[in-house]
Amino acid sequence: MLVLSRTKDQMVMIGDDIGIMVIEIQKNKVRLGISAPRDVPVHRHEIWLEIKEKARKATTGGDAG
Repeated sequence: MLVLSRTKDQMVMIGDDIGIMVIEIQKNKVRLGISAPRDVPVHRHEIWLEIKEKARKATTGGDAG
């Protein structure tokens, strides 16, 4: 895992097409802005896990997996 330090309005690039900018820092929260091509899905981790679980259930035939 790469660990970086950034301050407000600084950006990190992933490849040529994805940018992540620190928008705001308050107490223990950081607001990020993500710029990515429309064909690249961007989700919070917990939503991504739900999507993957639904896909797994769909391919295994439901909860009986």
